[in-house]
Amino acid sequence: MYMYGSGLKLTQSLLPLVQGIGSCGKTTYASGCFLFGKPAICDSELLEEIRSLSCDSAKLPTANYTMDINLDPSQDDLPLMANTSHLLVKHYVLDLDVDFGSRVLEGNIVLFFGDGNRCKKQSSSSQETFQMESEEAYIFRTAEPCHVPKMDSNTFSPKMGHREFAVYGKSDQDAFDNDGNHDNKEHDSESSSSKYCCDTGNHGREDFLLVLDCCDLTVLKVEEVDVAAVPGLEKFTKAPNLTAAPEKRRCEIVRDLVALPADAWREQLDCYTRCSQAPGCGELLFDSDKWSLQIRKKGAPTAADFPHAIRIWYKTKPEGQSVTWTSDQDGRPCVYTMGSPINNRALFPCQEPPVAMSTWQATVRAAASFVVLMSGEKSAKPTPLREGYMSWHYYVTMPMPASTFTIAVGCWTEMKPKTSPLDDLTEHTLPLRPSDADFRYGDTCSHMEYPCRFQSASAATQNIIPYRVFAPVCLEGACQEALLWLIPSCLSAAHSVLGTHPFSRLDILIVPTNFPSLGMASPHIIFLSQSTLTGTSHLCGTRLCHEIAHAWFGLAIGARDWTEEWLSEGFATHLEDIFWAEAQQLPPHEALEQQELRACLRWHRLQDELQNSPEGMQVLRPNKEKTGHVSASGASVVKNGLNPEKGFMQVHYLKGYFLLRFLARTLGEENYFPFLRKFVHLFHGQLILSQDFLQRLLESIPENKRFGLSVENIVGDWLECSGIPKALQEERKAKDCSPSRLVRQVGSEVAKWIRVNRRPGKRQRRKREAAFEKLSPDQIVLLLEWLLEQKTLSPQTLHRLQQSYHLQEQDAEVRHRWCELVIKHKYTKAYDQVKRFLQEDQAMGIYLYGELMVSEDARLQQLAHRCFELVKGHMDKASAQVVTEMLF
Repeated sequence: MYMYGSGLKLTQSLLPLVQGIGSCGKTTYASGCFLFGKPAICDSELLEEIRSLSCDSAKLPTANYTMDINLDPSQDDLPLMANTSHLLVKHYVLDLDVDFGSRVLEGNIVLFFGDGNRCKKQSSSSQETFQMESEEAYIFRTAEPCHVPKMDSNTFSPKMGHREFAVYGKSDQDAFDNDGNHDNKEHDSESSSSKYCCDTGNHGREDFLLVLDCCDLTVLKVEEVDVAAVPGLEKFTKAPNLTAAPEKRRCEIVRDLVALPADAWREQLDCYTRCSQAPGCGELLFDSDKWSLQIRKKGAPTAADFPHAIRIWYKTKPEGQSVTWTSDQDGRPCVYTMGSPINNRALFPCQEPPVAMSTWQATVRAAASFVVLMSGEKSAKPTPLREGYMSWHYYVTMPMPASTFTIAVGCWTEMKPKTSPLDDLTEHTLPLRPSDADFRYGDTCSHMEYPCRFQSASAATQNIIPYRVFAPVCLEGACQEALLWLIPSCLSAAHSVLGTHPFSRLDILIVPTNFPSLGMASPHIIFLSQSTLTGTSHLCGTRLCHEIAHAWFGLAIGARDWTEEWLSEGFATHLEDIFWAEAQQLPPHEALEQQELRACLRWHRLQDELQNSPEGMQVLRPNKEKTGHVSASGASVVKNGLNPEKGFMQVHYLKGYFLLRFLARTLGEENYFPFLRKFVHLFHGQLILSQDFLQRLLESIPENKRFGLSVENIVGDWLECSGIPKALQEERKAKDCSPSRLVRQVGSEVAKWIRVNRRPGKRQRRKREAAFEKLSPDQIVLLLEWLLEQKTLSPQTLHRLQQSYHLQEQDAEVRHRWCELVIKHKYTKAYDQVKRFLQEDQAMGIYLYGELMVSEDARLQQLAHRCFELVKGHMDKASAQVVTEMLF
């Protein structure tokens, strides 16, 4: 069974198992990236239906609250609760301690707000101005007091106290360096604590209610931050209105702060830092439910009156789905965030809709033996604290959804290429070919203001950005052999196709065995499964290219409607082939042959996907004309966000890939790829819908060369219908009649193996011994898939198959297919290989449990139970739930 990106697919034999899994079993086995968070968006009619069905008026009256806080899990929809239409978080400041003993992150987060997304943006060359649309005043009545837990100030741990650290320096070293990177010189120092108190009385006031996305967090206190007490802010804000009330003056300061121009990013970060250290000036009332945190201030009737800087003291819970506590391959404790299936709401209170794009900075403290990696623009250097502890600080200046924030803490070692300093490609820029010349289209970018690499000439010619690789010590040899030498060529290949790298640096982390995917991309950091390091470099190279592609599609350019995840995964799947061929420096005819072979593999996977999945989940644009719509408050639901079948679906990868391949070939690759580079330059830093891309593409092609294509018929044929588009059916029918050379070669080898399997005796086999060709990993995968269609294969045939291709030494995709053959034909001599795969390749092995159980063989079922007992203690929570449903 195969699912693209993780070596698996959903077939009819497993469908009943999948459909029987409860919504808590939601997984993302093959997720390739953060597509600005979880694939999703709202349905306005559904919101109204949910609101009418049940709403707890005692806590959140229907007059303002557009979501049912106790959604029926059987509905499979994940709510995005934040009312972003009224206030938008512009910057987060996190200040956290990592406690491996209790498995929690604890500390505080400061949120700085700007006006909600009802503002219309009007860009100019120097700054952005915002004009408010007329809107009704949103008044919220709280029928009973919000609950604030009682806590004596003496019970506060010192590490939970208020943090202070030195502000950014203003020297020349703080400026952009030559490649458009930012410098980073933050430090931590001593901490102090503050007294906890709060009046929870209800005085019957009508107050604005701020709603944040939040789950599995223990919120201890919420307070307004007294930014007016910070000296020196007057240099960066308008002249204070001394006659205004203190509350209004504080709001005005924050409004001015978040509106500073991009060239003042250093001063802005400095101000954010100092404001985040300011004392509290009043407790805020709060309440929480399963999916959200609700905050109000007595006497603040509108969003404009609500504090624009608040501090939330909280700690995560060990069971929180956004944070994974586990051990690495050396047995050392570690923690990482993946955000699935509920994004980062179990890491910190935040706004999750994609429109809530913000910057952030974070200070994280951990024992000195740990390394802290994070989404940040500079490679942070740890600052010593008290004996045995270090502080790490990261920041970003490019606004992105909070769901893209990633952190990983562990006892990892930096893996460096075994080359001389002169040959170190992490800092080396290869000479550009003529086709690599920088293309810049206009003097300004179209996104909101931030320090943008696309406007830096040196960044435009930097085809290899600085990178680091981290992994447990035990994987050093595998990293040297399979990964380190690939990175420069893959980065350079991506640059040659798309131009300027959107991010100034890259960390690559080999994550623990329980990571439920082959890879994931976040700003400045890529997670790779250890499964990519086995066998030849092929799987590692293609997966690395896939994740690198997400820097442009999925991160620098995101989908405004998360149901359109094909805009991320389809592009990354298509571009991984282009990047990988370029990285290998293949001649054009060899690149074409390789891409045709991979198209054949994906065609088989797509057919399996569509034959064994509900029609409604085969649609790339399920919201159709409502795509991109949100409710009045900004709240929405993630359609099928908690549906367990969604985690098994790869239609957005595969169908999206075939659409882009069809467009490139129909319109001409000589037109398509230059356009793609131009599109990236025009739309980086923005959220888009499908029609934004399709309209621009067709406009770039003369009308007489569009072959009758229009946005409407592409949307209708490819995006808003289930099944296989007619154009794709016709193309694959033609390919079946005239397969490519590499596919024909596989077909010839399959025929040989079928003949070998049919020979009745040893004497006959000796007389007609078959000679088998050497095959590439992709060819072996296709060969094994075709052999899986055979009703029976003898033990002798399986033994020879294993010996001929050294299958136990191949990459994880090949070994997964081999394990399927072993299970199907009950080849007992290779059962240990299945056991090893289930333990070491958890990113791909999840479906083998289903195969073992549906085999109806007692020995195989016992093998499944034994393997699960060995790994369930540190298996990914969602994956463990899925396997539990399969086994019990």
